[in-house]
Amino acid sequence: MANIIDDLNWRGLIKDYSDENKMRELLSTPQTIYCGFDPSAKSLHIGNFVMISILMRLQKVGHRIIALVGGATGMIGDPSGKSKERNLLDKETAKENTKAIHDQLARFLDLDNPKKGLLLNNYDWLSKLSLLDYLRDYAKFFNINYMITKDIVKSRLEAGISLAEFSYMTLQSIDFLHLHNSEGCNIQIGGSDQWGNLTAGLELIRKVQNDAECEVMTANLITRSDGKKFGKSEDGALFLDPKLTSPYKLYQFFINQSDEDSVKYLKVFTFLSKEEILKIEKEHFAALGQRVAQKVLAYEVVKEIHGEEEAKEAVKMSECLFKNDFNSLKEEQIEELFPKSMIHEIKDNLNLVDLLIESKAAQSKREAREFIKNGAIFVNGLQEKDENKVFTPSEALFNKYLILRRGKKNYYLLKF
Repeated sequence: MANIIDDLNWRGLIKDYSDENKMRELLSTPQTIYCGFDPSAKSLHIGNFVMISILMRLQKVGHRIIALVGGATGMIGDPSGKSKERNLLDKETAKENTKAIHDQLARFLDLDNPKKGLLLNNYDWLSKLSLLDYLRDYAKFFNINYMITKDIVKSRLEAGISLAEFSYMTLQSIDFLHLHNSEGCNIQIGGSDQWGNLTAGLELIRKVQNDAECEVMTANLITRSDGKKFGKSEDGALFLDPKLTSPYKLYQFFINQSDEDSVKYLKVFTFLSKEEILKIEKEHFAALGQRVAQKVLAYEVVKEIHGEEEAKEAVKMSECLFKNDFNSLKEEQIEELFPKSMIHEIKDNLNLVDLLIESKAAQSKREAREFIKNGAIFVNGLQEKDENKVFTPSEALFNKYLILRRGKKNYYLLKF
């Protein structure tokens, strides 16, 4: 079995190992590896896809993976990376979120054969644990002094942390021990903010079964080249649910990445080989204006998450703007082309000057006339030079939309 560590390191995916040499040794033979997913929302987001992709990579080279949905731990709330306590999910919301995330994970991972992959819910065992059993069989192995040195707890001590959140680490540790015993799972992976939780689980297994050969590793939290947090668009988080973030919006997010970030994200988010990525990188920097890396990145990400057909549709929609040709668009696609700040409701029978003012494409009638005179104004792909021309729904796309362009890149959607 080819060892995957070198590829994961080259892609910049792994931040910390409990012991890299021992991890290499473990991964040289087929292993069972698990990663947990928090059902605090009804959809996973693009940051979660980093962990999903690592599970996919591990599975492709022959390891058995377990995707664990935290139906029980999600009701407590992980303090990792939080400055204050989360609002607790009620049982019904937790159940709904768990089902939705369960279904999402099943899209990406091969779960047809339990020898290749499993999808589990920790509610199935943690909900059956009595308080006395928890204290006697597990809590006695956790030293308070050890727990408060963990960053996830230490960072919250000043602001205050409840006993419920303080106990979260112990519950996640029980998951690792349970999966080690029930499924022969020797490796846990998670985001770098999970380091304290992962190593606590490792310690629990070693205390309960001191001969256990187990290791953990964490993935880098993805950032932009300017150091800022990755993964949010103008409309907020980028979700994997197409109803919350459309394939086109996901495509636009990635095609608008910087030159440096686009090459970095090809390694993180796509399954292209090292040789393919190095070739794309060379072509990209040889002709920067053509945005080679961005186009491949955006297409590959949408293809992986939503399928090839949606990826091709996203490319087509993007090219409609570039070519100024909107006749092939479906009605439901038109509003997707524009951020909400660029969509303006208008009245019937406005002339061209008033359209520019209403859409904020021009600040004054004088400026509007200047744009029109210079040939900078296009409506639904056609250049307009008559400032007195009146627009009605009969001239609109689907009797509803006027796509206004000022210059080469300034677009506005006007909606009757």
